[in-house]
Amino acid sequence: MKPVQNRSEQIQQTLEAEIFSGKLSPGARLDEVELAERFQVSRTPVREALRHLASGGLIQMRNRQPALVATLSAHKLVEMFQVMAELEGLCARMAARRITPAQIAELNRLHEALILLSNTDRVEEFYDVNRQFHELIYEASQNEFLAEQTRALRNRIGAYRRLVTHKPSRREGTISEHAEVLRCIVAGEEDAAANAMRGHVNLLGEKLLDFIALFPKGSESEFAG
Repeated sequence: MKPVQNRSEQIQQTLEAEIFSGKLSPGARLDEVELAERFQVSRTPVREALRHLASGGLIQMRNRQPALVATLSAHKLVEMFQVMAELEGLCARMAARRITPAQIAELNRLHEALILLSNTDRVEEFYDVNRQFHELIYEASQNEFLAEQTRALRNRIGAYRRLVTHKPSRREGTISEHAEVLRCIVAGEEDAAANAMRGHVNLLGEKLLDFIALFPKGSESEFAG
């Protein structure tokens, strides 16, 4: 039998991946008994995995009730997107200085793939290629700590970015915004690359209205003040 801690870590990693991918959506119920049956373990490693997920803010523990995948308020998410925009802007700035020819070629390939996917109903594939595009820019910054922090925050809000991707207008916007980010990075225009990426990620104008529309009626009030 494998040690409890190892099984706990496996369960935690599996649930994390499902939360980050959107397979476990915000508000999804996580019952200890059901999870124990699913992973064919006792409730002890399941409980330990849930405790670690809760400490990272990914789930909400409740007394005598199943845990829930954390649901972030619209106001909190807008704040997180603002920080995300600054981190990704910094990645783009540094990438404009440090990107390699091989990485430029791969960014161009991913961008072309997104253009083709934008005219189809393959939204999940579009989301995945879009994630690869952004993560390659993190890598191209040649700053491992910055890439780790940016990726960690992106994972926290990944389910919500996925929701926005389902809007056709947002996919169209992504293509033109990526084109400008890519142009600036290839040209070595550091300030322009940072500004283009910041504007792409941040929730401003119509993007903010699209985002608010994803929430139930009444959520808009969370933006007040």
